[in-house]
Amino acid sequence: MASLRDIKSRITSTKKTSQITKAMQMVSAAKMNRAEMNAKSFVPYMEKIQEVTASIAKGSMDANHPMLTSRPVKKTGYVVITSDRGLAGAYNSNILRTVYQTIQNRHKSTDEYAIIAIGRTGRDFFKKRGMNVILDIVAVSDQPSFTDIKDIASKTVGMFLDETFDELYLYYSHYVSAIQQDVTERKLLPLTDISSSGTLTSYEFEPNAEEILEVLLPQYAESLIYGSLLDSKASEHAARMTAMKNATDNANDLINSLSLVYNRARQAAITQEITEIVGGAAALE
Repeated sequence: MASLRDIKSRITSTKKTSQITKAMQMVSAAKMNRAEMNAKSFVPYMEKIQEVTASIAKGSMDANHPMLTSRPVKKTGYVVITSDRGLAGAYNSNILRTVYQTIQNRHKSTDEYAIIAIGRTGRDFFKKRGMNVILDIVAVSDQPSFTDIKDIASKTVGMFLDETFDELYLYYSHYVSAIQQDVTERKLLPLTDISSSGTLTSYEFEPNAEEILEVLLPQYAESLIYGSLLDSKASEHAARMTAMKNATDNANDLINSLSLVYNRARQAAITQEITEIVGGAAALE
């Protein structure tokens, strides 16, 4: 049985750990609230640009653009959004497991796909397994601005246009609530199923649809990546908050259990001392 000093030391160290996890839980809760607001405030913009893009693409007979047209698939691109840090429960593992299994099922060679990793965890995971990571970005802010990912988003869209790959999928964790985040697969390019959630509005555009789409479609695709990143950040903070709450609860349960063991050991030690004193007194009589 462990000594009283050892048990007391474990109780002290566990209390310190619970203080750390409690602080991390509170920090993640504050970050989650802000990230959730950022994600929700971006939705009206996405709905509007989607409406305009769908209206021009479907409302004009001469609208034509490579991003709207399917072509034979020789190489597939995967944009994978993960976090830079751990301690977020199953947030990263769920995404990475889904992407890894999908790639294993769809492709037989690394020449058939390319990975664009946003987040250190995803980048390290794929590189460790010798998978084809052609672009990556790490140290993205907890409250990212479009400037933070503009370069990688532009390069990603550009690689589709220059036929580095022929289709592009986006994987991220969709924020549903503080206790639910769903791994989501979204076909980013080509935009063959672009549609508006509402009634299409008739727009007049100059000089013609093709020139407008030349500018608008890359912006729309880049906005999809940025919107998914905002959604993913809210999910990350929610997952980390939940994980730290569970860790704090487990630490408190362990402290209670150790305190019970400590009290029993202390009582046993006191009883033994009393027994020794009584036995010594009896021996002197």
